[in-house]
Amino acid sequence: MPKMKTHSSLKGRFKITGTGKVKRYKANRNHLLSHKSKRAKRVLANSPVMYSGDVSRLKQGLANLK
Repeated sequence: MPKMKTHSSLKGRFKITGTGKVKRYKANRNHLLSHKSKRAKRVLANSPVMYSGDVSRLKQGLANLK
């Protein structure tokens, strides 16, 4: 049986916390920031924890990610 591999694109998009929760990044923070307000950029800066229902879909792709 071959090893379970982590899906390569998921490595950069999600982070696993010490307690096992999954943090994600928000969209619209990469470019075209000059017309966005300071508040909008500040709100986009934090990384929310994903909901458990969404995490269950990701578990296989995030198999070996720590």
